[in-house]
Amino acid sequence: MRWLLFLSRVAFICGICFLLSLSLLFRTWIKEQDLAATIITIGTFMGILIVPLTLSCYLIALMRKKTLTAIVPLWLIISNILNLIFLLLFIISLNARTYPQA
Repeated sequence: MRWLLFLSRVAFICGICFLLSLSLLFRTWIKEQDLAATIITIGTFMGILIVPLTLSCYLIALMRKKTLTAIVPLWLIISNILNLIFLLLFIISLNARTYPQA
C-alpha cells in the first residue's frame, strides 16, 4: 500500500498548486510566465484528476476494512479532503457564472 502514500503526496502537491493557481486568478504575483503556466496546469488539470482518484482509493481501502492512518498520515488525509472541497467549490462557482439563474 505504499502506492497510496505516494498518490496521497502527489494529490497534496496538486492541491497546493490548485490553491496557488486560485491566487493567480486574483493577482499575478509571479512574473515568470512559464512557472505560472506550470502551477496552473498542475493545480487545475492534474488536481481535478488526481485528488478525486486519491479519495476514491481511500474509500475503497476503507470498504476493505484497512486502517488508513497506518498507511497515510491523518494530516495528509484531511488536507486532501479539504483540497477536494475547494476543487468542488471552484467547479460549482464556474458553473454558476456560466448558467445564471433566470
